[in-house]
Amino acid sequence: MTAFDRSMRTGATSGSMTSGSMTSASTSAARAQFAFVRAFLVLICAAFVGGISAAQAQDHSGVLVLGRISDDPKSHYEPLKRLLDYVVPRMRDVGIREGKVLMAKDAQQMASYLRRGQVDWVTETAATAMQLQERARAQPLLLTERNGVSQYRSVIFARRDSGIGDLGQLRGRSIAFQSTASTSAYFVPTIELLRRDLSLSLLLSPMDRPSGDDVGYVFARSELNIGAWVHKRLVDAGAMSELDWNDPVRLPPSYRRDLLVIHTSEPIPRALEMVRGDLEPRVRERLAEVLMQAANDPQAREPLKYFFRTTRFLPLDAPTRQGLERLREGVVRVRQEVE
Repeated sequence: MTAFDRSMRTGATSGSMTSGSMTSASTSAARAQFAFVRAFLVLICAAFVGGISAAQAQDHSGVLVLGRISDDPKSHYEPLKRLLDYVVPRMRDVGIREGKVLMAKDAQQMASYLRRGQVDWVTETAATAMQLQERARAQPLLLTERNGVSQYRSVIFARRDSGIGDLGQLRGRSIAFQSTASTSAYFVPTIELLRRDLSLSLLLSPMDRPSGDDVGYVFARSELNIGAWVHKRLVDAGAMSELDWNDPVRLPPSYRRDLLVIHTSEPIPRALEMVRGDLEPRVRERLAEVLMQAANDPQAREPLKYFFRTTRFLPLDAPTRQGLERLREGVVRVRQEVE
């Protein structure tokens, strides 16, 4: 090999090494630049999302959202909207400009809405209201009077000729409830049985029988079915509100004359208006004022009538709050020991 050839070979080798070094350096620089651009874009996206969230929160501050648990949202929307249309214009002094309705299929979904701030105000029966307090820290705002009734009781009954005279005699027997959503025809009678150390077990049908000393329970879906099942001896006892007990449509007189009330509960609120726990105090207070004043306002007559036959909203006194706390504890016990 000549000196020239050796020189050329050495030059080629040197050139090759230099090119590799340059390629490596370029790759490193490109990676660094990409990382910088990516970080920059992430910061911009975060700022953009934060701006949207802030805007959404600001927009929601002027909206009052009324919620209800419903299996028939279409029929329930109008009563809720009518009351909102009355309430919202009277809350402009606390920043409320608009009202919206949001339905939930069950208490679990409504609790989620409340926790996430998607619902501000809920109208519900007492037991469901206590579930929302337990699950989502919702707070009772007012007692709701419907058809002139602000409180009522649950009754447990059996046939007069059954030999059953008190709750203790339901051991080894059966009882019909309405549904798991009912305060007076499920939660309250179940609480009364648990307080007497009676165990409950779900039956497959009204013809099924409990094992041992358990009180077997079955769901009849309506008050009329409950009365009929007890009257026809398909079950040994039934439970419903005293309002339904005295309603000839829900419990025909031909049934009731053969039935006997064996237990009556303490008073239960007819219904409650609840608000989410972190609702702005001035909004909560103004809402309570508007609702309590509605009974004396002629313009509220139609909205209240359509709002599930509401006659007025009342403040919660100490005995009612104490009763609600006992109910809340009972509802928790039902969830833990029965369901």
